[in-house]
Amino acid sequence: MKRADVVELFSRLRELDPHPTTELDYTTPFELLVAVVLSAQATDVGVNKATRKLYPVANTPQAILDLGEEGLKRYISTIGLFNAKAKNVIALCRILVEQYGGEVPRTREALEALPGVGRKTANVVLNTAFGHPTIAVDTHIFRVSNRTGLAPGKDVRAVEDKLEKTVPPEFKQDAHHWLILHGRYVCKARKPDCPQCVIRDLCRYKDKTPAEPERKKAAPQKTAAKKPKRRLG
Repeated sequence: MKRADVVELFSRLRELDPHPTTELDYTTPFELLVAVVLSAQATDVGVNKATRKLYPVANTPQAILDLGEEGLKRYISTIGLFNAKAKNVIALCRILVEQYGGEVPRTREALEALPGVGRKTANVVLNTAFGHPTIAVDTHIFRVSNRTGLAPGKDVRAVEDKLEKTVPPEFKQDAHHWLILHGRYVCKARKPDCPQCVIRDLCRYKDKTPAEPERKKAAPQKTAAKKPKRRLG
């Protein structure tokens, strides 16, 4: 995609949503970290339902440690892979308490060293909690980047590296959120909503979905005239 088209693409997405953010519910960097760990192979809606019950009871590393692994599972059992996630959350809480005074570290290296935290999770926390212009590539961003021609790549790291070079500095802080929301609600996996897409003329996707044809109103059905009843007698 040409640089002028990239600028136009993000300008349009910014006009639609000037201040995008994550759809995960959180009030502190720690709440965000736990929510992102829980969101792997799960929906934000499902995670929010669980954390709305969990966080009023335990929303600090020590409080979750006090719950214990089994206690934590009771709150997150509706989320996929909850057994492994509970184990990771307890382990990362222990490290935060013992090594960081209960605070979430602000470097990529320290974040990625936490159990259950990979590059994508670290990028989300760095971007959303600490204001770093990082780009976390999930399935939505991977799909949008490849379909549109914005930053095609064979894997998420290749797409991330290309986005880092392609996205102009003025858009980098929010690019992650714009692309996720666009992929989630417009450029959907099975059937992208191309007719409603604000960047469809910039997009390089060959198999754009056509607009639904307007249905013609059915003509009123003609009914046979009723014959007058014959009088008997």
